Amino acid sequence: MARAALGALLLLGGVLSLRAQALAADRPLRIVAFGDSLTAGYGLPRNLAFPVRLQQALAAKGLMVEISNAGVSGETMSDGLARLDWSVPEGTDAVILELGANDMLRGLDPQVTRTALEEILSRLEQRRIAVLVCGMLAARNLGDDYARAFEPMFPELAAAHHDLLYPFFLAGVAGDRTLNQRDGLHPNPAGVDAIVAHILPKVEELVGEVREHQN
Repeated sequence: MARAALGALLLLGGVLSLRAQALAADRPLRIVAFGDSLTAGYGLPRNLAFPVRLQQALAAKGLMVEISNAGVSGETMSDGLARLDWSVPEGTDAVILELGANDMLRGLDPQVTRTALEEILSRLEQRRIAVLVCGMLAARNLGDDYARAFEPMFPELAAAHHDLLYPFFLAGVAGDRTLNQRDGLHPNPAGVDAIVAHILPKVEELVGEVREHQN
């Protein structure tokens, strides 16, 4: 009798586990786009901001994803660290981390940026949240020494935390007048779409990683 009861409990447990996995696979993945004005959509209508256009591109591929816009214009890496816990709520499956441009534009000490990035990745790792780290390049007028101190932190820390890396968030867009607003810094709608097209394969990889861990 005891063996029969134990067998029934094990069977029930297996059924419930499979049901939980099925529900996890059926619900949209929750991704937080965590960044600065490049994420927030500075100078653009809300429906043309990077997180919205990226979600639409993923939907066109048949991927169920909800991307929340946690971009704040003007923020540095340290600013992002200060609001990390409440900007990335419980239930988040993955984060697209896009910060560092303002650190570079202000010429902040790269070590300060690196320390903040390290802490952000450590906290997300502790919460078992997958991360796609978006790298940033230094403006050439800041000099080679600054670039050597600033640029490697993104690939190095992404590798150290086993996170995915997209080397340069503005790849194919930076410096192209046709893809940027008048300030030359923020992408226009065409520029946002170019960013989405370039980063899409890496985000698909991120989604695949999360789904694999859920099964």
